[in-house]
Amino acid sequence: MLLRSDTLAELGIDRETFATNDRSNTTIKRTRETYMQIVACKNCGARNRVDEQRLKAGEAKCGRCGTELEQVSGKPFVVTDATFQSEILESSHPLILVDAWAPWCGPCRAIAPVLDQLAAESEGRYAIAKLNVDENPRIATQFHISSIPTMLFFKQGKLVDRLIGAHPKSVIVQHLANAT
Repeated sequence: MLLRSDTLAELGIDRETFATNDRSNTTIKRTRETYMQIVACKNCGARNRVDEQRLKAGEAKCGRCGTELEQVSGKPFVVTDATFQSEILESSHPLILVDAWAPWCGPCRAIAPVLDQLAAESEGRYAIAKLNVDENPRIATQFHISSIPTMLFFKQGKLVDRLIGAHPKSVIVQHLANAT
């Protein structure tokens, strides 16, 4: 079914953000990327995949019970070769865990939810950063990262610990405790 521009407007859909399938005779470019976040409902415990924009606007509701979902306060932030100096080495944060990962790495993807949980539970005691080693080879080389996942623990800008490989949450928590 091909929708005309006036039909899209009646439905409240912006033509620039409406995507069609590849059999359509028109191509419409998607201008806004959607970033999804997994949020657990505080009422029923169901895990919900939610668009971050809707979550920030307070429009996200649990798919199971309908309770309004709350945004997780802490989450990992991304660092690059260009931002590593200012965001890690010169940071005022007392402790930062840097997760060196790559999108194609299975173990990296396996520990990502654990790091998301740790970021949410941090309560300001530490921060978690993510460094894509494929896109940022200078920092990976500088810190001799030859296996991923590698977690680097920085205390007041100085490397104090290193953890190589996928480990359970309890091991990562122990390294965070030792680094403080």
